[in-house]
Order: sequence, then structure tokens, then C-alpha cells
Amino acid sequence: MTPAAIVLTSLAVVALAEIGDRTMLLAILLSLRFRRPLPVILGILVATIANHLVAAWAGASIAGLLDGFWFRLAVAIGFLAMAAWTLIPDKMDDPDKAEPARRGAFVTTLVAFFLVEIGDKTQIATIALGARYEAVPHAIELVATGTTLGMMIVNAPAVLFGERITRIVPLAWVRVGAALVLAGLGVAGLVALFGGR
Repeated sequence: MTPAAIVLTSLAVVALAEIGDRTMLLAILLSLRFRRPLPVILGILVATIANHLVAAWAGASIAGLLDGFWFRLAVAIGFLAMAAWTLIPDKMDDPDKAEPARRGAFVTTLVAFFLVEIGDKTQIATIALGARYEAVPHAIELVATGTTLGMMIVNAPAVLFGERITRIVPLAWVRVGAALVLAGLGVAGLVALFGGR
């Protein structure tokens, strides 16, 4: 697979998975709280770069250690599981009860976004993409670039347009589209494993 195709695949998978995700809801919440879009967007960007570089590295490292039939089967099944998970809407845990931010918009966004992204489906997708493409030179950077772009394509408009975006985008349909893309990656992995048998 070409580097451009890896970036575009990573971008598409994460952008689709991010719509309606808890980190998108956090982006909207932060935009409403601070009403300063640039520091919030920059905080999301820096948090995503840091989180997704680590996630892509983890995926590539695990794939290198566990390369073989069973690991590739687990990655393919993982994409199918993420497809099912994408169909379940996320909700923020009572954002009205959150303490007011004592730091600025950038630092608050950076810390909050990095922490909320841990264990999130977009981070898990990044780990899986890192594992899937680990044999490609510079896979970590390519995957992290694509997934970061995917996060920003969704979250920058969420910050800029705030709550209005949730009225424009039919989240249920986008979740179905994201699930189909993830399921397609899972099926492609299974076909690659069992096609030659």
C-alpha cells in the first residue's frame, strides 16, 4: 500500500469513527465554555498528535512482536468489533457538573482531550491501523498523520460551529457509514488471512 493510501485510509477511518464520539462532544463543550476557537483547536491538535503517535507506535510494536496468523486474525476481528462499537452513540458524563477551568483554553483542552482520548474508539482504531501497516516504512508517522487529520476534519468544525453542527449532521447515518468502513477493513483482513487457504 502506498504512503498516501495509508494516510487517506487512516484519515477516513478515524474521521468517520469520530463523528458523534465523546471527544467530538468534548470539542463542542469546550467551544461553548471558552468561546475561543483557536486555542481550543490548537489544544485538540497537540493532544491528538501526542496521543496518536503513541497509539500508532504501540500498534506497530505489538504487531512486530506478535506477527503471525493469530495476531492478524485478532486485528481483523478488532476492526469488526470497532464497527459494532461505532453504532453505539457516546454521551458525555454530566458535563454540567464539571469544575470550571482554572487554566486557559489551550491547556485545559490539551489535558482534557488527551485524557478523554485514552481508550476511545479512535485511539483503538489508531492502534489497529498501526498494527495493520507496521511492515510499511514510516507506518507510525503515516498512520498518525492520517488519524490526526481525520480528528481535525471533524473536531475543528465542531469547535467553530458548536452545538449547531449536531443539528446539521445526521449522526445515525454517519455512524452506519463508519461502521461499514471499519467492517470492510475487518473483512479485508479476514479475506487476506483465509483467501489463500
